[in-house]
Amino acid sequence: MRFLIVLIIIAFLLYKFWPEPTVPPVEETFIGPQLQTLKKAEQVEQQYQEALDQANERIERQSDGG
Repeated sequence: MRFLIVLIIIAFLLYKFWPEPTVPPVEETFIGPQLQTLKKAEQVEQQYQEALDQANERIERQSDGG
């Protein structure tokens, strides 16, 4: 009976102090290529939004000056 209790305690201590496996970054998993595509799309969207803002400012300046 003591042997079983000692085994349970040892198993619990091993479980408690066993190092957890490191989690790889998302970019290194199977979804990494999709994330790269998404980041490129975000950059394109940001460039489009900036161009749209500049066009709107230009239109506003032309309408105020005319």
